Formats: sequence, structure tokens, C-alpha cells
Amino acid sequence: MNKNRPFRAMAIYSTILAQLAGSMLIGIFGGLALDKHLNTIPLFLIIGLLAGLSTGVYAMFRTLNYFNSGD
Repeated sequence: MNKNRPFRAMAIYSTILAQLAGSMLIGIFGGLALDKHLNTIPLFLIIGLLAGLSTGVYAMFRTLNYFNSGD
């Protein structure tokens, strides 16, 4: 059982990375699309970036809670 620890750590790290990067990219591109549509250049980009970052951090905490609940 102890031999699988590095693979579990890699799974946690890759899941967190994918969630953070994915949510930030969705927020950035969504904000850029709204800015282009409404002609408000940096406003929705910044809002989308912050919303994506906060969503990613929330998902990271949920993922860590899920992986730590089995120990």
C-alpha cells in the first residue's frame, strides 16, 4: 500500500493543476468574449480572471478534502 503513495500524490497534483488552470482559462476567455461584445476592454477580463481563480481555489479545497477523507 505504501508503494502507491507517489502515484496518489501525482494524481492530487495533476487534478489540482487541471482545476486551477481550467477554471482560470474559462474565466479569462469568457471575460474576453464579454469585453469584445460589450466594448469594455479590461473590465470583464479582470472579473473573469478573479472568478476563475476563486472557483479554482474552491475546487482545490474540495479535491483536497475528498482525497484526505479516505485516510
